[in-house]
Amino acid sequence: MWIFHVVLALVFSTLAALCAFIITYEEYRRHFPEKKTPLKMAAKTSLVAFSFFMILTMVAMAILRLF
Repeated sequence: MWIFHVVLALVFSTLAALCAFIITYEEYRRHFPEKKTPLKMAAKTSLVAFSFFMILTMVAMAILRLF
C-alpha cells in the first residue's frame, strides 16, 4: 500500500511542478529579454514545487497511517 502512495505522490508532484514551470516561465518571459534567465528561474521554481508537494504528501501519508 505504501508503494501506491509513493506513485500517487510522484504523479501529482510532477503535475504540480509542470504547472509551476509553465506559469512562472510565461510570467518571467515577459520581464527578461534573454531566454536563459526565465528558463532557469522557472526550472528552480518547478523543482521547489515538486519537492514541496512530494514532502507534503509523504508527511500526510505518514500521519494518516497512524489512524
